[in-house]
Amino acid sequence: MRYKLLIVEDDKQIREILTDYFEDDRKEDSFVITTAKDGLEAMDFLDTKEFDLVFLDVMLPGLNGFQICKSIRKSSDVPVIYLTARTLEEDVLLGFETGCDDYVTKPFSLPQLYAKSIALLHRSKGMVIGGDFTIGSITVNEETMEVKVAGEEVCLKPKEFELLTYFMHHKGIVLSREVLLNAVWGMDFVGGDRVVDNHVKKLRKELGLARNQIKTVISKGYRFTE
Repeated sequence: MRYKLLIVEDDKQIREILTDYFEDDRKEDSFVITTAKDGLEAMDFLDTKEFDLVFLDVMLPGLNGFQICKSIRKSSDVPVIYLTARTLEEDVLLGFETGCDDYVTKPFSLPQLYAKSIALLHRSKGMVIGGDFTIGSITVNEETMEVKVAGEEVCLKPKEFELLTYFMHHKGIVLSREVLLNAVWGMDFVGGDRVVDNHVKKLRKELGLARNQIKTVISKGYRFTE
C-alpha cells in the first residue's frame, strides 16, 4: 500500500535519507513523500494537502514542531511522529502533551522507524486484523477490552488495561513514571508516581509468562518489548 508522508525537517541530509528509505517501492508498504524545510512551509502543505503520516522535527525555522503539532490537532487526527535531537524528559512530556503519537530521538534506526510507522498507520486506519493488536505473547482487543497471553485470556482491571495498551502503543520507548502517570491517570491526578510502580507490579503478575515484556529501566522508567 502507498501512504502519503510529510517530512518536516530542516536538515537536508536527513530529509534525503528518510525519503530514499521510505519511498522504496520494493517494500510491501511504501510512501509518496512531501518534504518541508521549515515550519511555515509545513503549514502551507498541511493546509492544502492530506497526509496519512507526519514526521516532525522540533527545532525548526519559523514555527517549531510543538507549535505545528498543536495546530494539527485542532482539526486533524493524522498520526504525528516527532523525530528530534531533544532528549530531555520535559521535551518528551511536552511532545506527548501536544498530541503526538510517538517521540523518536536522533539518531534513530530506519528499520525501527519504518516498523513503528507501519504499525501506527495500520492501527489508525483500522487495519488490525479482527480488532486484535499483538506484540510478543500479548494480544489485546481495545474494543472488547479482552487480553490474551499466549492464547489464554487474562482479566485486567481498567487501569491495568489502560497501562498495558499505552505500553503496547509505545513499544520500545523508555517511558518515565511521569509520562505514564499523565497518560493513564491524567494531568489532574493528585497521587504520587508510586501508583505507577504498584500498577506495573500488578500488571506483570497478571501477565504471567509475558511479564518480562515490561522492562524496568533503572532511574528512567519502563520499556515495553516483544
